[in-house]
Amino acid sequence: MPVYAMLQGPNLNRLGRRDPARYGHRTLPHIQRDVDECADGLGATVLHFQSSHEGDLIDWLHGRQDDEALPLDGGVILNPAGLTRAGWSLRTAVVDTGLPVAIVHLSELHSYGPEPEPDIFLGIANVYIAGAGWRGYRLALEALHGRSEDARRRGSPGSPS
Repeated sequence: MPVYAMLQGPNLNRLGRRDPARYGHRTLPHIQRDVDECADGLGATVLHFQSSHEGDLIDWLHGRQDDEALPLDGGVILNPAGLTRAGWSLRTAVVDTGLPVAIVHLSELHSYGPEPEPDIFLGIANVYIAGAGWRGYRLALEALHGRSEDARRRGSPGSPS
């Protein structure tokens, strides 16, 4: 059973209350339950963590990598939120997992103004979803899981296609 990490960056604990016109009315616990239901259907497990502090996200990810009882082996789903332009340490920690990565943004961040918002995580994404709202997390899990299943069938677990 593959185990995925789902990391949420700054302010995502405020979903449902923070700018619902842009980010929707669903709260983070609602989104996590939806992802867990999807994972159950796929025969997978998702471990969730949210913090508004980059170091906490990194420490949690390192702790999951070192957890022999429930090894993180499926991939990382990440919404870097406020760290999108400057979370270089988090980016490095995610790359260092060696796992496939899905980057999720609830809104279409490239539509916020005349200049596209830079996303330092774009270059590490095996899957990149922006603008699908809360459904983007489910899509990300399904996409990562599909990639893992394809790789297992080819005999090379975790390898990108």
